[in-house]
Amino acid sequence: MPAVLDAATPDLLYADNDWDFERLKATYNAIEKIALEDLGLDVYPNQIEIISSEQMLDAYSSHGMPLMYRHWSFGKHFARDEQLYRRGFTGLAYEIVINSNPCIAYLMEENTMTMQALVMAHACFGHNHFFKNNYLFRQWTDAEGILPYLDFAKKYIAKCEDEYGFDEVEKVIDSAHALMDQGVFRYNRPPRLSEADRVAKAVARAEYEQKTFNDIWRTLPNIEEGDDEAEERQQEVKNIKLPEENLLYFIEKASPVLKPWQREIIRIVRNISQYFYPQKQTKVMNEGCATFVHHYIMNRLYETGQIGEGAIMEFLHSHSSVVFQPDFDDPRYSGINPYALGFAMMEDIRRICETPTDEDRDWFPDIAGAGDWRAVLKDAWTNFRDESFILQYLSPTVMRRMRMFALRDDADETHVEVEAIHNEQGFKDLRARLAAMYDLGMHEPNIQVVAADLEGDRRLTLKHAMHDGRSLDPKTREDVLWHVHRLWGHPVKLDEEDA
Repeated sequence: MPAVLDAATPDLLYADNDWDFERLKATYNAIEKIALEDLGLDVYPNQIEIISSEQMLDAYSSHGMPLMYRHWSFGKHFARDEQLYRRGFTGLAYEIVINSNPCIAYLMEENTMTMQALVMAHACFGHNHFFKNNYLFRQWTDAEGILPYLDFAKKYIAKCEDEYGFDEVEKVIDSAHALMDQGVFRYNRPPRLSEADRVAKAVARAEYEQKTFNDIWRTLPNIEEGDDEAEERQQEVKNIKLPEENLLYFIEKASPVLKPWQREIIRIVRNISQYFYPQKQTKVMNEGCATFVHHYIMNRLYETGQIGEGAIMEFLHSHSSVVFQPDFDDPRYSGINPYALGFAMMEDIRRICETPTDEDRDWFPDIAGAGDWRAVLKDAWTNFRDESFILQYLSPTVMRRMRMFALRDDADETHVEVEAIHNEQGFKDLRARLAAMYDLGMHEPNIQVVAADLEGDRRLTLKHAMHDGRSLDPKTREDVLWHVHRLWGHPVKLDEEDA
């Protein structure tokens, strides 16, 4: 047990709730030492920004990206979140962190010093390590180039609004946003340009369009592409092998009616959608990693006498709220808390490595008693996503502690059946059922371009491969098809097929 320290002890990093930049720097340095030397984390350089609650709300409203183009939906989200926050119905995140190099963490100025320490450990080292090392982020995002690209996107769309009118630009963004979930490459993609090359090409396209723009032709639909640009795009269309999973990519390249500036806006939206794609697959792991890291670091600061009892009690109060998991029959229950599940599994991995039971040795022979829990966790953070992580590492111990069970709910039956309980087979079924819940295919429709008559009537044919017999909601289906038609400009057909 650490010695009890008086609040005035000079060795403390801070002794009250007030923060200033000198305290932040000293506390950051202490956190960094534990993160790098004890946990052995590998992170991008950190850039910390202090923002107000209103700025945090603003960042919330635009996908958590403070540097973002304008769109009415962001204002709608801001107005909703601000009213809920001001009336006390909801709180705000203590931080926002951006997957970039340098990694940018936005901390709220209203935070106490303890909360600033917590979020620096959570964001600057937990999330940062995960962003830099997890295979999905390494394969699908470009941390070096995202900030310059967002800056370009914001300026480019603002320029389009000046040139072509706010309403015309908004129509394109509306339709592109409606298709964002179908605007990502999940399996295959064309050769990847660096973000710098992508921005350079976009700037060149914008400059060419500015040179050739003429107000006389503003209202005509046939503003021409440059010969080289058109030839390059047509070659890309020829290289697309159908079926194509990325609807926005196909429309951007092959639409018969889009003008060059409209294609660029669609490209911007799909690039941003692709940037967020790994985050949708790693919510449990990403938040679990950050929560495990902040919990370890804050406890080490206390154990080494760098923060006092008041600070550790404030931290534990906040941490327990973050990982709170309501029971299934609690009015507050809205599903499994990713912070709770991720943290519980990672704490359990440490336990299995250090003090395994016979059951652990049967279930996890490769890591039980291995001792080096840091290496096991870092390997998991690098090589798994939520679905595979749960399949590999969810233990009977965690399932017991969280009181998990599985129901079979058949619409043709009058009762539900408890299908998986706490026995050997039940644990295996529970693990498989829970992992399947984190498969994006369970939640996002699989819609692909299967045919496009580019020489005849220009009809575009889409196919929805149904999962478990679930068809598209009729209202949503018609709304989305309307947006596809707006961008394609010719007949669009959608077939459904039960896989």
